[in-house]
Amino acid sequence: MTVQEKEILADRKEPPAQPLNEIHWFKRLEWFRMFIIWGIPLLGFIGATQVPLHKKTAILTIVYYFISGISLSAGYHRLWSHRAYTATAVTRFFLAFFAASVGEGNAYTWARDHRAHHRFTDTDQDPYSVHKGLFYAHFGWIIFTQDRSLTGRTDVSDLKNDKIVMWQRRNYMSLFVLTAFILPTVFAGLLWDDWWGGLVYAGAIRMFIVQQSTFFINSIAHSLGDQTYSDRHSPRDSVITSFLTGGEGYHNYHHEFPMDYRSGVRWYHYDPPKWTIYILSLFGMTSDLKQFPDNEVSMGAHQQRMKKLDQEAKGISWGTPVEDLPLLTWAEYTERANGGHHLICLKGIIYDVAPFVHQHPGGTKIILSQVGKDATEQFFGGVYAHSNGAENLLCGMRYARLVEETK
Repeated sequence: MTVQEKEILADRKEPPAQPLNEIHWFKRLEWFRMFIIWGIPLLGFIGATQVPLHKKTAILTIVYYFISGISLSAGYHRLWSHRAYTATAVTRFFLAFFAASVGEGNAYTWARDHRAHHRFTDTDQDPYSVHKGLFYAHFGWIIFTQDRSLTGRTDVSDLKNDKIVMWQRRNYMSLFVLTAFILPTVFAGLLWDDWWGGLVYAGAIRMFIVQQSTFFINSIAHSLGDQTYSDRHSPRDSVITSFLTGGEGYHNYHHEFPMDYRSGVRWYHYDPPKWTIYILSLFGMTSDLKQFPDNEVSMGAHQQRMKKLDQEAKGISWGTPVEDLPLLTWAEYTERANGGHHLICLKGIIYDVAPFVHQHPGGTKIILSQVGKDATEQFFGGVYAHSNGAENLLCGMRYARLVEETK
């Protein structure tokens, strides 16, 4: 057996998930990651009680939130995880440099895990499967030690050949400290003498907000919203989630068409990374922006709508199917109608309207006058063009069908 065959077999295994409710669960905590995700933000919020937020620092925090968040989403996610477009060396360097400020690890590891997430969605080989719980999908998979052999394997040869990705991987910790804390501190300090504000707000608190936005993708975007294109897996579309995740909330679309550079397929869908990638393409800084064909996108949405309608239809009583109705000749029909049955014929179908005789809006005389006759012309416009609701009401009154059309 070749190495490739062994890897394929290994990928097909479904190992059991590691439980987080062990007695000594705390021994599995990754304390350094805990410090990055909770320790630093906690210090930041404590610092915010002592450091006033100046207007210029607030603006810096918002701007840096978008720079770092878009760098992560457009870079780590859409460029290196999905190869949804290509970018110049300068663009890739910018994305790798500022994405480091989010504190979610290097681009290589992030993209490797994300590819496994897509290939093995909702299985035990998914590194952050929502089926292991919202807590686990949100950040439990990060703060607890995981057995890497349980994560499904993916091809990352392109990442290994990307010099910028590998450079960032080697120098990640230095880049993280520089971009997450030193740059915003020095920027606010030198320009308007707010050193502590730059560190607390544009540094720690900004990092916390971007991190949580990303974590929401793995938890909320797999739990709340609509399954617009497919319900085979957990991802969902939600405009609310899109705002919470910085433009990654149309997640059902993304999982169906992962190589599309857009998450929000419509121009008005909130998706800052999509707009950024497109604007950069106008200046030649990005290119080969991949889009899934509109026809196939519409096809998927239509199929899903039909599937939902079929499910709804199962809860509706449509009456006895026409093909299951007993057969009557015209003579048998008139004989039964004259014998006291309130039977009316419409388009070859015989209906027992007895339950509706005294509820007929036009009065009992009109409906009784058609008993034992062919009332097709009168029902469909000769006397009154009945509504669709009236036709639906007849579905529950089907009695028989004529065996012959001539009388």
